[in-house]
Amino acid sequence: MLHEKLASIYDSVLRRNPGETEFHQAVREVLESIGPVLGKHPEYAESKIIERICEPERQIIFRVPWEDDQGEVHINRGFRVEFNSALGPYKGGLRFHPSVYLGIVKFLGFEQIFKNSLTGLPIGGGKGGSDFDPKGRSQREIMRFCQSFMTELYRHIGEYTDVPAGDIGVGGREVGYLFGQYKRITNRYESGVITGKGLSYGGAQVRTEATGYGCAFFVEEMLKARGTSFDGKRVVVSGSGNVAIYTTEKVQQLGGTVIACSDSSGYVVDEKGIDLDLLKQVKEVERLRVDVYAKRRGGEARFVAGRSIWEVPCEVAMPSATQNELTGRDAETLVRNGCVAVGEGANMPTMPEGIRVFREAGVAFGLGKAANAGGVATSALEMQQNASRDSWSFEFSERRLQEIMRDIHARCLKTADEYGMPGDYVAGANIDGFKRVADAMLSLGLI
Repeated sequence: MLHEKLASIYDSVLRRNPGETEFHQAVREVLESIGPVLGKHPEYAESKIIERICEPERQIIFRVPWEDDQGEVHINRGFRVEFNSALGPYKGGLRFHPSVYLGIVKFLGFEQIFKNSLTGLPIGGGKGGSDFDPKGRSQREIMRFCQSFMTELYRHIGEYTDVPAGDIGVGGREVGYLFGQYKRITNRYESGVITGKGLSYGGAQVRTEATGYGCAFFVEEMLKARGTSFDGKRVVVSGSGNVAIYTTEKVQQLGGTVIACSDSSGYVVDEKGIDLDLLKQVKEVERLRVDVYAKRRGGEARFVAGRSIWEVPCEVAMPSATQNELTGRDAETLVRNGCVAVGEGANMPTMPEGIRVFREAGVAFGLGKAANAGGVATSALEMQQNASRDSWSFEFSERRLQEIMRDIHARCLKTADEYGMPGDYVAGANIDGFKRVADAMLSLGLI
C-alpha cells in the first residue's frame, strides 16, 4: 500500500504519463518502499523532492533516417531521457529493440537514477535507445544506422553532461560505430563520452563481464548472509545474451551449477551444467538460437520450445533477459521447487505479484537496481580511467567491481534494518538509493 502523500503523487504520474505502463510500474515500486522515509525526513515532502524525481529533467525524441543495403530508406525513432543529474552527469545505456518507446526508456532511466546512486559513484541517471532492430541487419546497415543516430545524439551528450553506454542490441560493435561518428562530428577524442568501448581505444577491462559478474557477486553476498554459498546449488539463468553468459561464467567459478538458459524461442536444460565455451560460440560468435546449443551438446541436454524456464527446479534463479519475464505464477513455481535466492540480472524482470510471492515466502530477493548495478559501476570506472588517461588490469578492475557490489549489499541490509524491515533488499535498495539523490537535490536548491 502507498503512503497517503505518495498515493496522490502516483496518481499524478499516471495522469501526466498515460500509456507508459513500464514507467508506472517502476515508479510505484519505489514509492511503495519510501513511505517510512517521509516520517523521518519531512523536508523531502516540503521541497517536493519526490515529484521532482518522477519528472525527467529532459526528454529528447528524434527521427533516425538510414539506408539499407538495397538502397531503401528507413525511418526509426530515437530517444534520450536525461532523468536526474543531482549526483553527476546523466549515465545510462542505449537500447536498440523493436519494443523501445518512450515509456520503456523512462522506466529504464528512472531505475537508473537509484541504481547509479547505490554504486556510491558520482553519476546521475539517464537512458536512451531506438525502435531499430539490429537482428538480421548487415554490419554496414548497423553502421549506417548508428552513424545517423549519433548525428542527432551528439549535440546532447558529453563526458560532463551525459554519458551513454550499451544495453540490449547495443554491444561493442555498436558502441564503436557510435563513438567513431561522435569523434568525426566533434573533432574531439573525448573517450569519456561513451562507455563500453573496445580495449584498444579507451575501454575498460571487465566491462563486458561486469553486469553478469556483479549480479553473481551480489547473490553470493545474499547467500553468505544466510550462512550458505553457491557450492552445489542448481542455478537457472534466463536469457543467453551478455548478462546471462557472464552471470553463468561467474556463478560456475563460485561453485554453482547453471543448468538452464534461454532465448525468445525457448530454453535449454543441461543437467551436467551449461558448457560455457559452446554457449559463447553459439550466441556470441554465430548469433544462433539456443536449440543449436542443445543439438551440438548432445547427451542429456534438451531444448524445450515455448515454455517458461522458471519451471526448471533450482535453488537460485537469476532472471537476466528482459523486463516482466517472471510472473507471479512463475514465482510460485520457483518457491514450490525450493528456490532460496533470486538475483535480477535484467532491469525489472520480475512482475510485482512475483516480488510479493518471493518476499512473503522469505526468499532472498535481490532486485535489479542493486543486483545488476555492476555494469554501470564498471562504466563509471571506465570514465575514471579515461579522465586520468589510465588503464587498469583485469584483476584490479574485477576486485573493484566486487568491492562495489559487496558495499551495495551491505548498505541495502543496513538500511532495511534501520527502517524496521530486516533482510528486505527491496526496501533497503530503494530507500538507500532514494535518500542519496534526495539529499543532493536539497543541497543543490530548486533544480
